[in-house]
Amino acid sequence: MSQEKLDLRKSAADDTHSGVAFDFQALTPDLILDAIESLGVYPETGLLALNSYENRVYQFRSDEGQRYVVKFYRPDRWSDAQIQEEHDFALALAEQEIPMAVPASVQGQTLQHFQGFRFALFPSIGGRAFEVDNLEQLEFVGRFIGRIHQYGAQSVFNAREPLNPQILGDEPLAWLKQSGLVPTSLRVAFFTVVEQVLAKVNTLWAQQRFKPIRLHGDLHPGNILWTPDGPGFVDLDDARMGPAIQDLWMMLTGDRAQQQLQLEILLEAYEEFCEFDTRQLALIEPLRALRMVHYNAWIGRRWQDPAFPMHFPWFGDEKYWEQQILAFKEQLAALDEPPLSLIPY
Repeated sequence: MSQEKLDLRKSAADDTHSGVAFDFQALTPDLILDAIESLGVYPETGLLALNSYENRVYQFRSDEGQRYVVKFYRPDRWSDAQIQEEHDFALALAEQEIPMAVPASVQGQTLQHFQGFRFALFPSIGGRAFEVDNLEQLEFVGRFIGRIHQYGAQSVFNAREPLNPQILGDEPLAWLKQSGLVPTSLRVAFFTVVEQVLAKVNTLWAQQRFKPIRLHGDLHPGNILWTPDGPGFVDLDDARMGPAIQDLWMMLTGDRAQQQLQLEILLEAYEEFCEFDTRQLALIEPLRALRMVHYNAWIGRRWQDPAFPMHFPWFGDEKYWEQQILAFKEQLAALDEPPLSLIPY
């Protein structure tokens, strides 16, 4: 093996050492490089580990000067059919001239397999952080979300999980109860308030009669990059069928007045391409509550992955669960407040 390749593999080891995970214990630097090279792509630089805990994602430059992102999917999370729907949706959006990161096709396949791992190679779109408080950028993003939903509403996902209170709320709560992770002294207080929150979420959800559409599913500001041409969208790993508001509410920050202004800007731009049912605004706080429940179970389910105790060391402390009890009490109160409206009250 050449000294240059040895240096590359050492660089990969340095970058991945802190992220070697329980489910990824066989994903060694040698295997990563061999998998990439099996596609006829040869890294020139070391692998830069990107901020992803669920999967393993690395950026590099090839010997031809092209920048790539390689994504290794967490074993046993999604089926091949579910991953392929993610890829097909990304490619279809790109065909609509929506700036979406898309997987490279090698010999007609976007989902690659190597020694038991599934992975995909993405040409890097680059860019800097999206400034959620930049109203001009927010308007730009609103137009593209409208275009994503205009196309997303034209068909359905057949393999991917839907977004609903059962999958993102009731099931994670049941798992947490069985996990033993919540300290004994706090179990009654924690589970009582979470049950109250989910009961209210289910009631509010049942009152809505929305048409589910294909969504990005996890469209927080970190999944938007700002390029010289405007926004670039990445990571359809959580694409689902659900209400349109799911791809909008995580853009709203600050106090109620600030969120009101942001919402108006987003929706005015959004509706240039796609009509929005304002009744879905009543789902913002229920969706926030579901994200809170799912987040706790997500960390807990991954706790045997060494990357999680390393990056979430506070998760096992009583203080964390005390803070969660307070957060859920505040969320319970938020569910009783009037939803955001395009008409200030």
